[in-house]
Amino acid sequence: MEYKFYMVEKKPPLAWVYLNRPEKKNAMNAPAWYELIPIMEDLDGDDQVRAIILAGKGTMFSSGIDLMGMIPELPELVEKEQKGGTKQSLYRKILRMQDGLSCIESCRKPVVAAVHGKCIGAGLDMITACDIRLCTDDAEFSLREAAVGITADMGVLQRLSNICGQGITRELAFTARNITAKRAKEIHLINETYAGQDELMKAAEQLAREIADNSPVAVKGTKIVLNQLVSSQVKENLAYNAILSAAILPNNDLFEAVTAFSQKRKPNFSGS
Repeated sequence: MEYKFYMVEKKPPLAWVYLNRPEKKNAMNAPAWYELIPIMEDLDGDDQVRAIILAGKGTMFSSGIDLMGMIPELPELVEKEQKGGTKQSLYRKILRMQDGLSCIESCRKPVVAAVHGKCIGAGLDMITACDIRLCTDDAEFSLREAAVGITADMGVLQRLSNICGQGITRELAFTARNITAKRAKEIHLINETYAGQDELMKAAEQLAREIADNSPVAVKGTKIVLNQLVSSQVKENLAYNAILSAAILPNNDLFEAVTAFSQKRKPNFSGS
């Protein structure tokens, strides 16, 4: 199949899933959230595929959510009367978007994220749902949502705290700062770094082939068991996260972030 946001290549025993909107720095619009579900379901059910590599086309992995591109999909954010029905509709949409990343975790095949360049906001949300993360030496990461008036609600708070611990997660979430590949490896977000994109992709393929050489039954079983350690906690907290987001969105800080972005200036948040 052809997709609007992704490109999928199957070369058994491996499959590559590319974020493929390079002209927009792989900013994640509506297809980014909804197309990945059938992609992962297909790869999960394909017995010829034993491991998956997730990477980005162009100059970076992802610049994060396409705020302006998502407005038509989320008219609740600009609805003047924020009544119960509007909040319920936004809540359901947030849950559906969460599923658009949780499908990576639900796929029984191991998914290796190969990150080059920037991996911002929703891009970081995405790779925390992967099993293993590799990157280039020049990669940068940011848990960006607080800088645009949003409480991160796509799973990064839940998953990053399991990967890096509470202290690191709170630091990254509260500051929205960029961190280097070196720092990302120090906090165990990244398994290994590589000099350039070519080296990164070769290493990701080598790792995926090592996985594919093992018993697929055992590998799938291992992922299921490891997921089970945290899945119930993550799922329950994601639902709570969606309720919170539906309650506090929209807000003036979000509108200020969008305005500041369009005017190419630093936002002046009021906390309202």
